[in-house]
Amino acid sequence: MTLKIDIVEGVAPYEQVRAQIAEQARSGTLPVGHRLPTVRGLAESLGLAANTVAKAYRALEADGVIETRGRNGTFVAATGSAAERELATAAQTYAERARRLGLGEREALAAVRDALRAANG
Repeated sequence: MTLKIDIVEGVAPYEQVRAQIAEQARSGTLPVGHRLPTVRGLAESLGLAANTVAKAYRALEADGVIETRGRNGTFVAATGSAAERELATAAQTYAERARRLGLGEREALAAVRDALRAANG
């Protein structure tokens, strides 16, 4: 696993850790079942505070990207489907809300594209 933290980038270090691990897990660079470094170990290797890495790991676990198995360690989650299920639920909620607001497909999709562009910076 290779991570690079750019302090000058303007993106919080924990978010950089989260995004890079998520992308590597999604792309298969970090295969399912791959054991991640301990919070302390990764923090030391990146020159970050342990709380910064812990925050990234908590966010990744909440997103279903990684799973913690107690003292056995933290691993790339066996399924990416948890994130897909959560996204499908959010999409369904959004679609229902757009319908209630009287928006058509074109307006609803435009709003999603705008939100994605804003989120991706």
